[in-house]
Amino acid sequence: MHTDEFWTLIERARAMSADPADTEDVAERATVLLAGYAPRDILGAERILRELPAMSDRAPLWAAAWIVSGRGSCDDEGFDCFRGWLIAQGRVVFESIVADADRLAGLPEIRASAPEPIEPDGEEILGIARDAHERATGAELPGDVLTHDVPTSEADPGSVFDDRERLTALLPRLTALYPD
Repeated sequence: MHTDEFWTLIERARAMSADPADTEDVAERATVLLAGYAPRDILGAERILRELPAMSDRAPLWAAAWIVSGRGSCDDEGFDCFRGWLIAQGRVVFESIVADADRLAGLPEIRASAPEPIEPDGEEILGIARDAHERATGAELPGDVLTHDVPTSEADPGSVFDDRERLTALLPRLTALYPD
């Protein structure tokens, strides 16, 4: 499976869902669709599902997730779930927000909740290949799915979380939605 095909699968799952904002439903529909693919393509989807979070592992995005989740409640696992949620939003949204985390402030779900914190959770999306492989083959994903290195992380938010001035400079639109 190639990246374009993966994103088409996510878009199809979103289109099939009565509520594309329901990440759990999108994940279930994506799992069903993916289970119809050849096992090698399911393994390709797993590779992509490991690459996308790695390529989005950036300090500005983590700071944005930290802000919308209520400052202090976005640990490593929470950030993983946030990036799963971001994948479930589709390619255009994912790539746009990875490129500029402050664009998160423009998403309807974020705008509607602000200034109340929400915890965008897409943990289910991160497991669609595992679940699809099991449904299609009756077996777990092999442990050696990756045949090449996943991009290394650049996320090191450091003390930016505790510095409102730096947060505002980094994410002006988002910090305006979520004032102190």
